[in-house]
Order: sequence, then structure tokens, then C-alpha cells
Amino acid sequence: MEVDVLGIDLAKQVFQLHGASRSGLVVHRSKVSRQGLLTAVRNLKPRLVVMEACSSAHYWARRLQAMGIEAKLISPQYVAPFVKTNKNDRNDAEAIVEAASRPTMRFVPVKTVEQQDMTALHRIRQLLVQQATAVINQVRGILGERGIVIAKSPAAFYRAMPDVLASDDAEFTQFCRGLLVSLLEHLHSIEERITEADGKIKGFMRSSALCQKISAIDGVGAVTATAIVAAVGDASEFRNGRHLAAWLGLVPRQHSSGGKSRLSGISKRGDVYLRTLLIHGARSVLRFVADKTDAQSKWLRELIGRRGFSRAAVALANKNARVIQSLLSSDRDYVRPGAA
Repeated sequence: MEVDVLGIDLAKQVFQLHGASRSGLVVHRSKVSRQGLLTAVRNLKPRLVVMEACSSAHYWARRLQAMGIEAKLISPQYVAPFVKTNKNDRNDAEAIVEAASRPTMRFVPVKTVEQQDMTALHRIRQLLVQQATAVINQVRGILGERGIVIAKSPAAFYRAMPDVLASDDAEFTQFCRGLLVSLLEHLHSIEERITEADGKIKGFMRSSALCQKISAIDGVGAVTATAIVAAVGDASEFRNGRHLAAWLGLVPRQHSSGGKSRLSGISKRGDVYLRTLLIHGARSVLRFVADKTDAQSKWLRELIGRRGFSRAAVALANKNARVIQSLLSSDRDYVRPGAA
């Protein structure tokens, strides 16, 4: 019988294949090496190939699509409920096929090479920011042991360091000063690499019409716009704006039963990095709404008064996510609320 749906449990060297017919009958099971995967799939001639969305899944999906085979990716959390008995490669591949056969299953869009390039740049930039923060905290800790206290903000740190290094305090020895100078030089090199990454992000921003379109939204800058486009592309996989907001974890977590709805804080599902960027962008907007008279600023002031600053920031991030989905999935341009 012909293989209608082929599930592949991805690995580093040995891949498990599970093929099923249109009626769901198992017609093929095998293990193949990394070098023989594409040949095995070509010989089976499946209508659809399904894999879990993991680190190498987008690469294999692109290779299969180049061969003229339809390939789809499923989030691992949607595959787990279909694993029977014990977890192993064979059961995982079967569970992938079972999950893909559900009519309401949601699939992960296959990323292009350009999207993965931009995602890699954002990950490297995030790592560099974390390293810079770690160095600053290390210097603050060393100084704190000698009775020199510096405020937490990076701006306060940079303002205080020239006076600290010029200090002639007996507790602050030349040996310790030399250690701190070495750390500050390392911090300076990290900041140069962050600036270089920001320049590359801005370059991608200038070359992408989608990024330029959503960057017109208040609270969405170059970093947020490029990160979202790299993650979701044209957002056509999302049926509406709420689905994108839910995918980012910006909707209430629900635990309802017996016809009674129970809503709590946001679900915090999906990509933490994207959600953080949207919320921080919303916070920057809220800082300047006090003196503005447009419709959105009035709504945000009332929301801050009713629900507080943090909830208002999440609400604006949710709204921005919905607007982003609408812009990415259509030809419309952004028009600010209340504008003609």
C-alpha cells in the first residue's frame, strides 16, 4: 500500500520512520541513517511528511520541499498526548503520524534560511546582553564587598565607575583596581559586539518591507520587528490576531469547569524572548501617555488607573500582537488609533 503520511522522529544520526495509509493503517516502519534519509523518503513517495519542530526540523523540511514533497512541522507539546505506552523512537514516530491526522491540528510554519539567520543574530545578541549584565553585576559585587555601593541600573554603573577607579580608598587596592579594569575592558568589547549586532538588525530592517510596516506601531522598534518577522514570517498560519497573541502567551490562563470560567494571569506560553520584547516596548509607550490626548493614550491612562501599570503594559502588548498579525497577513498599512 502507498504511504499517505510519513512521520519522522528526528535525531542526530539514526532516524525512525513510520508510514500510514489514508485510512490510518500502518504500512511502513524502518530506521535509516542521516545520509540515507532523503533517499528513503524519495523511494516511499509519501503525500505528506510530518516531523516535530526541533532544532534541525526546518532544515529537513526545506530539503523535502525542494524535492517536491509536502512537509509539515508539529509542536512537540501536541505530539506528546499521542505517545502510547513507553516513550521510544518508534512510538514517537507513530505519535507524530497520529497527531498529524487530527483535522484540527495546528502546524508550525517552516522557516526560511533568512529567517533562521535573523533568529541566530537575535540569539547571539541576547547572549551578549546577558554577558554584559553578568559582568556589571560581578563588578558591583566586588565593589560591594569593599563598601562601595552602586545602583543597579547600567546608567548609574557607568556614571559611578570613573570616580570609583580614581578613588584612593585603602580598601580599594591596586590589585583589585587592576582586576576591575580588566573586567571593564571585557565589558567594552561585549558592548562593541552588541552595537555591531544592532547595526546588522537595522540593516535587515531597512531591507524588509514587513519589518518596516510593523515598526510603525508604537512600542515596536527594530529589534522587536525583526525578531517577530524572523519567527512568524507573514503570519498567514495564524487565523486571527488573537491566535498570535495566544501563541506568544499574552492571553489569560484558563482553568474552567462545569460552565464556570476561571481566568488567571497570562499563560506565558510560546517564545519568551518575543513576549519580553513586546511587553518592554509597551512599557516604553506607557511612560509617555500622561501628556498625550490621542484616543489610545486616553485608553491607556484609564487602564492604568483601573488595573495598574503592569497589567496595562501586558494589555498593550496583546493589542500590538493582534495588530502585527493583521498587518503581516494583509496589504494594509498601520494607521494610528484616532488618525484620519
